[in-house]
Amino acid sequence: MKIKFINFEIKGDDRGNLIAIEEFKNIPFEIKRVYYIFDTKKGVRRGFHAHKNLKQVAICIKGSCKFLLDDGKERIDNIILESPNKGLLIEEMIWREMYDFSEDCVLLVLASEYYDENDYVRDYNEFLKLIKV
Repeated sequence: MKIKFINFEIKGDDRGNLIAIEEFKNIPFEIKRVYYIFDTKKGVRRGFHAHKNLKQVAICIKGSCKFLLDDGKERIDNIILESPNKGLLIEEMIWREMYDFSEDCVLLVLASEYYDENDYVRDYNEFLKLIKV
């Protein structure tokens, strides 16, 4: 499994900085849902699921956090997001966990599909069965 990062261009001047996020330009899918995670308590891990069809780009717009990604063949831990100009592309059928959130972390997630509970695989053993098919 290859980790896929998207680097966003920072446009700035003496007033500050700006990053534009645009579907099919710097996001490789139509954006149907946007959400963000914040005020995560110390020691809490989130995620613990995969998606059957949904793709995501995760961007730590403030603070930092770590990801674990698993495609069933390879598990990559300690993927650090700590910059608002770097996104982590997470394809479908990749197990993900997020952890080590800094106190000020705001994690923005762009999703290719609307929320659908049926798209979630929340049991790791079920995930392993599905990807072996």
